[in-house]
Amino acid sequence: MKLSYEKLICLSYLIILSVSMVFGYFGLTSREPLISLTLGYQDGLNNRDRYSSAKLCEMLKLHRKQKRMCRRGKGIADSLVEASRLAVIECQFQFKHERWNCPLLGHYRQNILKKGFSETSFLYALSSAGLVHAFARACSRGVLDRCTCDESKHLENRKAWLWGGCGDNLRFGLKFTRKFLKRARKSGKDVRAKVDQHNSRVGIKVVKENVNTTCKCHGVSGSCTVKTCWLQLSPFNKIGEILKNKYDNSLKVLSHTNQATGKSLLVKNVDTNPNVDADNSEGKAPRRGELLYMDESPSFCRKSRYTEGTGGRVCDKDKNCETMCCGRGYNVQHTMVKKACHCQVIWCCYVKCKQCLEEEEIYMCK
Repeated sequence: MKLSYEKLICLSYLIILSVSMVFGYFGLTSREPLISLTLGYQDGLNNRDRYSSAKLCEMLKLHRKQKRMCRRGKGIADSLVEASRLAVIECQFQFKHERWNCPLLGHYRQNILKKGFSETSFLYALSSAGLVHAFARACSRGVLDRCTCDESKHLENRKAWLWGGCGDNLRFGLKFTRKFLKRARKSGKDVRAKVDQHNSRVGIKVVKENVNTTCKCHGVSGSCTVKTCWLQLSPFNKIGEILKNKYDNSLKVLSHTNQATGKSLLVKNVDTNPNVDADNSEGKAPRRGELLYMDESPSFCRKSRYTEGTGGRVCDKDKNCETMCCGRGYNVQHTMVKKACHCQVIWCCYVKCKQCLEEEEIYMCK
């Protein structure tokens, strides 16, 4: 089934709330199945009003310390739901043309999380990014009673600017996310935990680095004698694109024990990263902004414990059918669809179109 971006938004309302495992992370990185609430397509987000904040906190099944944070103030539960919604939509949108298309229902996602795949690294980064983004925006929109608009005054040319507007409170979003995830972490001593924490920080870092300054001019005839500016986060789809690019260039790592200190460190695997100098130990350390993985991902071509496979998936004949169908070929189906045709511009500002039936070819992997 081919899903548009709009349909993904609707679908996300059905799988919006996820369950965090005890001493786990949050959102897409939970180890338990996603909860399917009775949120209909027509009702959408407004139907969620029937649930109290306390009820939402229970349905999220957070760790006890996270649950206390969830109940601490107005709007926190709703913002946690929004963080999950952002991650759900963006994950499925970024991978809708890939072999692994971010399946969220069933056991596939849970099995992915048991391994250190590059897909796992993306889930950790996107989940933490969703938290920062949702809570920073919630402050500026008045959803939370624990914060307000950002009132930063540290940018350049501050003498020429009269700060106003209502900026996204990135500082609160960062503070809440780090505290919320810290209370759910394991000790972090094993290698896998270090990799997960690293990838989670990458997601936070990407949101932090993609903040824009929005300004408006005030004055007679647009003279801009006074400039009002505020901070604004980049749209979450841009955050998703950046993380997807990092996923495409993710690095395999392994554990290395420092002989001098006895501490276990993460280093690049020189066997799978040919650009790393094996004789230069300092050059093998991964950078803060790189997504890391430990295990090679499966092909995702055929059904397994990690995927439903690509059989029956819709592909684009000119772009990705050969890759997605894994060399098995594809079937062609003909269907009739309604499209706008014979459009006319009606003076001054209206376009009138007829609806015509056209035959469309759909390509589905064998």
